[in-house]
Amino acid sequence: MNKISAFVIILALVLSLQNIYADEVVIVTSFPKELFEAYKAAFEAKYPSVNVVIKSKKTSAAVAYIRETASKPDSDIVWASAVDAFAVLKEYGLLEKYQLPQDIEKNIPENIGPYPIHDPDNTYFGFALSGYGIMWNKLYMQAHRLKEPKEWTDLTDPSYYSHLSMSAPSRSGTTHLTVEAILQGYGWEKGWEILLNMAGNMAAITERSFGVPQGVINGEFGVGIVIDFFGLSAIASEQPVDFVYPSVTPIVPANIALVKNGPNLKNARKFIQFLLSEEGQLLLFDPAISRLPVIPKLYSKAPKGFPNPFEMEMQESEFDINISQERYGLINSLFDQVITFRLKDLRQAWKAIYEAEEQIAKRKSRGKNVSKEEALLKEARSLVTKVPISEKDANDPGINQNFAGEANEIQAKYETQWDSLSKDNYAKAKKIAM
Repeated sequence: MNKISAFVIILALVLSLQNIYADEVVIVTSFPKELFEAYKAAFEAKYPSVNVVIKSKKTSAAVAYIRETASKPDSDIVWASAVDAFAVLKEYGLLEKYQLPQDIEKNIPENIGPYPIHDPDNTYFGFALSGYGIMWNKLYMQAHRLKEPKEWTDLTDPSYYSHLSMSAPSRSGTTHLTVEAILQGYGWEKGWEILLNMAGNMAAITERSFGVPQGVINGEFGVGIVIDFFGLSAIASEQPVDFVYPSVTPIVPANIALVKNGPNLKNARKFIQFLLSEEGQLLLFDPAISRLPVIPKLYSKAPKGFPNPFEMEMQESEFDINISQERYGLINSLFDQVITFRLKDLRQAWKAIYEAEEQIAKRKSRGKNVSKEEALLKEARSLVTKVPISEKDANDPGINQNFAGEANEIQAKYETQWDSLSKDNYAKAKKIAM
């Protein structure tokens, strides 16, 4: 074979390979590797000519990326858990409308409880259902003689000091929904009281949401606040953990949507159809994925003990996606200023309060008059659970618009004020308690 013939053969092979992968679909997702790789492999097996390209980003970064590339989109699909992130993208006009085929749509109910599974305007679609709850390491709990928690309020108990973990809502869309669920379920003031007390018991605020379940599984933390599939998949993998849905928590859809003017929308529609088909939905039962399908009849094929959200008896908590969407940026920033960036100060204040409460209890048991000390501790608790903005202001569209895009002077002014007030309050609370 001469050189020219060899070159022609090599060129033909290259062109053939290019032709095989001439089609692609580009997906921006915050989901873990176990989930997107399973769907990538299954979809490419069904459609060998389409190459699935994954761009892995946390939810907030994914939203920012879709916005930044809007003038010339280079992705076709956004795929994540946080429903309010999709509401934000819809508001900015960055999602492509799509009517699902009738044979797929007929299998999926309109709602799960009070929440629509798909966007009524057909811009994003629920492919799995998600609940938010508490995961713990059973061996850790036994070693530290801790009670298994059932409700968010359980995590405010002093016995959990330094045993908890969560991620920040600014770094995790699922944590953002958890925070919103607590704020809306208990009310603004009580919700922040619970969050600030829970945070005082935190050993760490992790950078990514998956850092919490990993820490619980390996025994670094005793208890973690997680989205359900982290707990369910760990249980399915026979890790020494357990998981519970608190009574105040929403069951909401995890979503997928077409990016407006994406370069490969034909293939993107195929991917969504596959995801919502019975074949695609059954993949959710894989132990490494452990997510809740949106097709009710498939639960007859679920693993033993797998939760069925369509049959769960849970307290119907108030949760308004529109409120969550409107104040999305503000809540993330506020949480960072009063908790994430002030965790050390917050922990120290709560430690002082807990120690003082122990001493007061001992004095009281000996018949001592502790009314003055109790009044001081009540003041300390009030300081350490005080949120530096009212619910009315937090829901004000004029204020929220300052947290909806790029950082600006007004946002910085609010953040500086919140940080200063929190720092002073935590220091005063610690001083009073000591």
